[in-house]
Amino acid sequence: MATKLAVDRAAMTGRDYIETIDWTVEEIDEAVAVASELKEQFKQGKPHRLLPDKTLFMLFLDKSTRTRNAFESGATQLGAHAIYLDAEKTQVAHGESPKDMGIILSRYGHGLAIRHDLAPYEGSAWMREIARWADIPLINLQCDVDHPTQTLADLMTLREQRGQNLRGLRVAVSWAYAPSYAKPLSVPQGLATLLPRFGMDIVIAHPPGFELMPEVLVKAEAAAKEAGGSISYTSSMEEAFEGADVVYPKSWGRLDAFTNEAAALADSKQFEGWICDEAKMELTAKDSLYMHCLPADRGTEVTDAVIDGPHSVVFDEAENRMHTGKALMALTMGGYA
Repeated sequence: MATKLAVDRAAMTGRDYIETIDWTVEEIDEAVAVASELKEQFKQGKPHRLLPDKTLFMLFLDKSTRTRNAFESGATQLGAHAIYLDAEKTQVAHGESPKDMGIILSRYGHGLAIRHDLAPYEGSAWMREIARWADIPLINLQCDVDHPTQTLADLMTLREQRGQNLRGLRVAVSWAYAPSYAKPLSVPQGLATLLPRFGMDIVIAHPPGFELMPEVLVKAEAAAKEAGGSISYTSSMEEAFEGADVVYPKSWGRLDAFTNEAAALADSKQFEGWICDEAKMELTAKDSLYMHCLPADRGTEVTDAVIDGPHSVVFDEAENRMHTGKALMALTMGGYA
């Protein structure tokens, strides 16, 4: 007798995926399950053309390596075609309205994916306005609020490493110093809104002035309380790492200084000691995991000895970006309808 699925995959057709909190825990579980199935089929060389002749439009307002390539290659494996759109080469650069773009792209294809992450209080709202007018599903490839394709891959990686039940896992999500650019806040915020819903205990660490969006944290804390997870805060990287099962140290910019990146980077330089090195990893649990969304600033965010060491699962995370991306496309674009 076939096992009854907790979620009807066909019913996911047409769903937007803008924040993980928009989906139930059961729906997220199903997305990870689909990703695991597709990963196994990929490894065995079995075709899985769930989306033949379908088109995904990918609009980027920021740079990308993993996200673009994960979705383009994943779409090809599903039998679909992903079209890369550089926003500067489209009419978005001339101010085309979300309404007009959402309507017309809906008439050309079957899915829309967008990255708009470097302008606090803009990206998510803009995506939701497009989604309001589009008749095709919209997948958030990273906005100012959340990076839901990354954190879904993080959840998948944690389950591969620690099993299905992650309840009680202590996860340190820490700011780290990086001189390259003012990075979005969406990864730590996305981890805070997702992982506690599966019973994990998140400790968020950052220096003064690098707070996350307060309204996102209110939403994350409410979701954590409902699910039995927790969120706590500290201004010490060492305190966050103490006894942690998982560490996720990465840089993010000052919320109040994104319009003045040079000043923000100069201000962050006083916290160069916020680096994930061997000494800090010694504070963690013996079998702890080091995670990062990549790209990591080697030598400032993290030492080579850590990112290339036995605790690191960063390349597993990056690999899972493709499989979770395929799952999201298959579910939302009608692969199981």
